Amino acid sequence: MRIGIDASRAAIAARTGTEHYSWEIIRALGALDRSNDYILYCNRRPTALPPLPPNFRLRQIPLRYTWTHVRLSLEMLRAAPDVLFVPAHALPLIPAPRSVVTIHDLGFRYHPEAHTRGQRLYHRLFTALSVRRATQIIAISEATRRDLQRFYHLPDEKITVVYHGVDQRFRPIDDPTTIAAVLQRYGIQPPYLLFVSTIQPRKNVARLIDAFALARQQAAAPEVTLVLAGKRGWLTAEIERRAAERGIADRVRFVGYVADADLPALLNGALAYVLPSLYEGFGMTILEAQACGTPVLASNVAALPEVVGEAGLLVDPYRVASIADGLTRLLSDAQLRAELRRRGLAHAAGWTWERAAQQTLAVLQRAAG
Repeated sequence: MRIGIDASRAAIAARTGTEHYSWEIIRALGALDRSNDYILYCNRRPTALPPLPPNFRLRQIPLRYTWTHVRLSLEMLRAAPDVLFVPAHALPLIPAPRSVVTIHDLGFRYHPEAHTRGQRLYHRLFTALSVRRATQIIAISEATRRDLQRFYHLPDEKITVVYHGVDQRFRPIDDPTTIAAVLQRYGIQPPYLLFVSTIQPRKNVARLIDAFALARQQAAAPEVTLVLAGKRGWLTAEIERRAAERGIADRVRFVGYVADADLPALLNGALAYVLPSLYEGFGMTILEAQACGTPVLASNVAALPEVVGEAGLLVDPYRVASIADGLTRLLSDAQLRAELRRRGLAHAAGWTWERAAQQTLAVLQRAAG
């Protein structure tokens, strides 16, 4: 087969969720498949791509704006592959005759207030078009599969759940000097709780800050810091003011985007990783934290219970008291943290990108007929 992949997300230097997924699934397909021919379509020269075998080639077709829906569409008219794989949500307006798209979440349906008006319109229009036109759909969790069926009434046989994996760089770090060097680079002093995601309302950061202020008092842990790592997003400024309003500005650190190479050390150094998000289609950082041996607290909604399993604390993200109780338990109970570390390491070991690539390739073959 000739398999085309929209690699535009993987070409971005500062990768977040969908960009990480695109990069990792391309890398894993390259390690798995030496038989089929792959074309990686990009709108810019990639800052870095994973090591790939000779059956992968780059097709750079520049266009600054509307690249997916104009330039990639023209490429599909000119020389469509046997199957086109789009790892992030939106097929081009003119897709290949046989196409596969990965849908990560339908958060815009549940929390429209967390998006600008333009983002809402775009997601509604192009998600609907993509899921109708795709030959096959990959959902990254059972929660996303259920949402696709609920909102778009898709048949079971059109959707395949393919879970993320965990990169091998996420593991316990035994050398404390390695962790200390990274913490120094970001100006972080232990002990700390770590949150990693784009800073925006859907991530529930405002309630997390409120809960942290309460938990510091309940656990008698005035020295602990909440480290919030991630790009600035929609309505970030209001969230950043929250810590000052609660009188804990000196104990809440916004450190910005964290380089991929630094994240394992930050996770290893944390007392716990916390993600009380209002909605997630998966939650890749949950598995990454567990693979590092870091205790996890997450929401009991959407895909997060599916990913956490029995290896973390689940809280009600809409109740500050529930989040605070979970944080208090983590801060005050070293035995609980040790048990969650043990469970997390065992749980994360079963999630691999190799398995994700095998299942993805099977979907591509099925779509190609």
